[in-house]
Amino acid sequence: MTISCSSQITIQGLIKRYHFRPVLDQLSLTLDDSSFCLLIGANGAGKTTLLRILAGLARADEGEISIGANHNFSDHLLRLNLGYVGHEPMFYNDLTAVENLRHYAHLYLLTDAEEKINQTLHLTGLSQYQGQPLRTFSRGMQQRLSLARALIHNPSILLLDEPYTSLDPLAAKFLDNQLHGLQKPGRTILLAAHRPQRLLPIATHIAWLKAGKICQHLPIEQLAECPELNHYLQERV
Repeated sequence: MTISCSSQITIQGLIKRYHFRPVLDQLSLTLDDSSFCLLIGANGAGKTTLLRILAGLARADEGEISIGANHNFSDHLLRLNLGYVGHEPMFYNDLTAVENLRHYAHLYLLTDAEEKINQTLHLTGLSQYQGQPLRTFSRGMQQRLSLARALIHNPSILLLDEPYTSLDPLAAKFLDNQLHGLQKPGRTILLAAHRPQRLLPIATHIAWLKAGKICQHLPIEQLAECPELNHYLQERV
């Protein structure tokens, strides 16, 4: 089940503290409908915290998040339009791939669950492994299944947190190909990347998270106008 809405994300004055220390400090960012934004920043800059807040897995201490014209970000139906891939697979290791996806399809209230499961397993190249328990999956296969789970309900907003972490070259190349096909009108993608160079050709925007704030946010084609950001990217090869 999904709802029709703009996929524009507006974040205003977001604050998140851990042990009284602000990790996100009055962070504001607007992601245009249908954009593909790379979220960059040093390790510990707060990229994961921001994505977890957007995914509904953590709460901000202050600030406001809007999706389209909807200011009630806690709305359950609105959250059904989000897909998230984080550091942890969040699967049941003793269940098979298809059983795990059935569980999430139920949570997403899908009425055509089996059709969607078959489609996403095929899309992620896991159809032949669907009957295997998750404990037998490699890191790359688990990441593919995480992507399948994030896409099963055809979300208008896709949040990806360092999806290349621990992937071997073959799995990373597979993810490259998948990301090329995921961008489409009506879907906004925010992808956190410590080393984002491989994604610059397909992204539309880049946002630099530094000292708890977005210090730069610009279209990819304007990178040449920002020497500091270019220098930072060159250090992350």
